[in-house]
Amino acid sequence: MVDFKQVSAAADRIAARAVRTPVKQSQALDTALGCHVYLKCENEQKSGAFKFRGACNALLQLSPEQRAQGVVTVSSGNHGAALAAAGQLLGVHVTVGVAKNASPVKRTNMLRYGAEIIAIEPGMTAREAFIAEQLAQGAIVIPPYDHPDIIAGQGSAALELMEAYPHLWGIVTPLGGGGLLSGSCLVAEHYDASCYGVEPELASDGKQSLEAGEIQPAMPPQSSCDGLLTSLGKHTFAIIKEKVSDILLVSDAEAQAAQELVEATTGMWIEPSSATVIAALKRYPEIFKEKQVGVIISGGNCAKS
Repeated sequence: MVDFKQVSAAADRIAARAVRTPVKQSQALDTALGCHVYLKCENEQKSGAFKFRGACNALLQLSPEQRAQGVVTVSSGNHGAALAAAGQLLGVHVTVGVAKNASPVKRTNMLRYGAEIIAIEPGMTAREAFIAEQLAQGAIVIPPYDHPDIIAGQGSAALELMEAYPHLWGIVTPLGGGGLLSGSCLVAEHYDASCYGVEPELASDGKQSLEAGEIQPAMPPQSSCDGLLTSLGKHTFAIIKEKVSDILLVSDAEAQAAQELVEATTGMWIEPSSATVIAALKRYPEIFKEKQVGVIISGGNCAKS
């Protein structure tokens, strides 16, 4: 299992290449939510999302021969763009399997960083089939979340947050495949803080997995929170089921309202996936009222409708 030392090592490894993103506060947002919120703005990270951290950490640990071969992944957008951006810096060609219905904004972002895109059908079945085919051909696959190097890199966002504000009561992150949440759990445990994950009601397989004690399949891709429409992995779930405080659910409507609230109080337009954490603070006052809470704003790669 990944541990806190690996998160700390990843933070040091990527420090020269990743952005140490700002932490923002808003009195108006605090008033609206009834707690004191510290926004770790990974929407200002390279490629527009926290995913750059894990991607960079993973590529940095490849041999020169592996980097020359290039790498493959699947992504709804943010991981693909992050891996391509890290690949540009390190001279690694990146191929991404992308669902045909993926966000145009995220597709453009991947192409901006030089990714080679291969269109696949939406859903986990197609993603798994694409990866199986690539592995059979001898490709080096860097998965979006279920990999120790990815988990350790993603945890560096929470580590920066807790280093700056060690008094925080807890950390809240979105939950898709679990890379960000599992890495954040390791950091929260080190600082004796709580750690919550948040996912959409229409993609609640993480909550179901926690309750069942084993990984449940992803639900049909119906939620507007496109970055969270995947199932947990064995590495991420092993950490989450042992260390997470709880997984909270919010509706798509609540996530949309949270997007608008964040824009009104901070001027930032963030992804629906990111806004789930704000929606959770609003929906569950019995947990967060008057607490000092750090939240990971996971990304900002979306167009304003």
